[in-house]
Amino acid sequence: MMNETLKVLQTRRSCRNFAPDMISDDQLKAIVTAGSFAATGMGKQSPIIIAVTDKELRDQISEENRKIGGWNEGFDPFYGAPVILIVLANKDIPTHVYDGSLVMGNLMNAAESLGVASIWIHRAKEEFESDFGKSLLKKLGIEGDYEGIGHCALGYAATKPNDAAPRKENYIYYI
Repeated sequence: MMNETLKVLQTRRSCRNFAPDMISDDQLKAIVTAGSFAATGMGKQSPIIIAVTDKELRDQISEENRKIGGWNEGFDPFYGAPVILIVLANKDIPTHVYDGSLVMGNLMNAAESLGVASIWIHRAKEEFESDFGKSLLKKLGIEGDYEGIGHCALGYAATKPNDAAPRKENYIYYI
């Protein structure tokens, strides 16, 4: 039994080679809206999404992420993606990490459903614990105690995605 939702869930792959073309505003709005409808613990909606399409800011974030990851100068941990969606979540809510993770899943699956490639890039936690991240939030007028959950890099794939790896043995148990 296969419908469009199940097909998206089974065929989405992480993209590590993005074309430079910007996605449309309509696609971006649809993707972030889908992210905002992710389930959250007790309906508290602890996450926020920062949509970065400004190339200069995107490149600054990429450079901070590169430094945290320890890669050589010139490496782009966002693989050339023109859009970065940063998911943070309010640390005051006990389920904030899980809530933000579900937002990330919604973002990636919504993107796939619209023909937009994506990848989850880590190190948002470290970024937003740093002076760089705190300064960015302040500049944006975002107040509160937020933890960086992840970056959802978006764009069009420059190359065809790999096929899914076979599912591991004993992934599912029926009782």
